[in-house]
Amino acid sequence: MRTPKHPIGTLRAAWRAAADDVVSRETPCFRVVNAADGGVKLYVYDIIGGYDLDAAEFVQAVHAIEADTFDLFVNSPGGFVYDAVAMFEAIDSHPAAVHAHIDGLAASAASFLVQAADTIDIAKGGRMMIHDAQMVAMGGPADLREYADLADSVSNDIAGYYADRAGGTAASWRARMTATTWYSSSEAVTARLADRVTGGKEKAASALADQVVRARARVALGGVR
Repeated sequence: MRTPKHPIGTLRAAWRAAADDVVSRETPCFRVVNAADGGVKLYVYDIIGGYDLDAAEFVQAVHAIEADTFDLFVNSPGGFVYDAVAMFEAIDSHPAAVHAHIDGLAASAASFLVQAADTIDIAKGGRMMIHDAQMVAMGGPADLREYADLADSVSNDIAGYYADRAGGTAASWRARMTATTWYSSSEAVTARLADRVTGGKEKAASALADQVVRARARVALGGVR
């Protein structure tokens, strides 16, 4: 068996250096809330892994969930691919029905993490972004080619997650990843990366706008209604 040249610990250090952040994080990228009614809510509201804390706590937390259903709330720019893969597998293999909610951003690794859920809602103002795996490389030509091959392989794996959920071929999704594609909420639904757009109470917003216009008119007219 070949010993990998670049173990995960080294890759994490490189990831931190690329992010220009060498400060250790003391809290995980997620939190679990157990509601009084027995419901479970899992929040991923940070960069995924990549620091000193990996996916281990997340995976153990998911494995400990005994509810028949739970909600996954995401607002994340993505992060370390291997952590997201482990998190994906924990959710995908859980017997509960999982409902994902993209509250703001699901970019990079977070965009394929949510694909493990049974249903995916995205906020009206939410966004998704998919792109090729990013790596930090250093070495001679042979080392750099090895890194490039690994990045291609990882990217192809990720493309398979999108294809499994949304249809199409992994190659077609890879093309969109290579182009770094951003999706609005409605575009994400059209692309089948999400199931439904939520939020945006248009009637209430229109009523509020009307009130503001009337208030401004009263001020302009010296208080006349």
